[in-house]
Amino acid sequence: MKVQEVFHALEDFAPLALQDSFDNAGLQIGLTGDVDATGVLLCLDVTEDVVAEAAQRGCNVVVSHHPLLFHPLKSITDADYVGRTVMSAIRHGIALYAAHTNLDNAPGGVNHKIAERLGLAGLSWLQPKAGMDAGSGLVGVLPQAVEAERFIDRVVAEFQVPCARFNAWNGRMVQRVAVCGGAGAFLIPQAIQAGADAFVTGEIGYHRFFGHETDLLLMEIGHYESEQYTLEILHDIISRACPELRIVYTELRTNPALTTRTSIE
Repeated sequence: MKVQEVFHALEDFAPLALQDSFDNAGLQIGLTGDVDATGVLLCLDVTEDVVAEAAQRGCNVVVSHHPLLFHPLKSITDADYVGRTVMSAIRHGIALYAAHTNLDNAPGGVNHKIAERLGLAGLSWLQPKAGMDAGSGLVGVLPQAVEAERFIDRVVAEFQVPCARFNAWNGRMVQRVAVCGGAGAFLIPQAIQAGADAFVTGEIGYHRFFGHETDLLLMEIGHYESEQYTLEILHDIISRACPELRIVYTELRTNPALTTRTSIE
């Protein structure tokens, strides 16, 4: 099994043309030629420890959701984690590939997985891309309306959220739900226009919570938490195209935003 077959499978499912203009999805580092894949390690974020884990587990391909290289590098040194990770990947002969907003925007991609976990049906794009079945965010409906408190509890349990934030919504029942993995606050107007009772995303930001008390329930569950099931999508894509290839999930939790519970007695 060649490394190029892995990349082709990913791009057949989520073509790079679907990525947003700011993004840098696709092959980040190395191994573009006729090289055998020894194994694929899946992760949300690429760090030095992830590259070390891939080397230790005999994987010469790392497929992540978030690109390590977002901006052009003027130098590659050990002064920051990006430079150190690049040097480590090259030193170990490991290819880094990212399926980011192209996977967010693809049918069956990141947002479809979130909708699946919440049991939403009748899905449509919040912000469709012109002339294609792709877009940003989704809206769908629950099988039946539930009280807002029960909906919040369900999301917290389904996504194993240690700390969720939500606004003071005046409504009581939730049935029509909009979702967007990661930083989805830019889709709040589209969620309102779509008639959503609730909008679940990874990041909203303090000031974005203001002014929507009569519009909809806004729920921020964490960037990492909202996209954690993306690895299941990547596994399914690669395993269908390359059934003989060993695919492993990282054993590292790369979420840089740590939380803790504090009890007051």
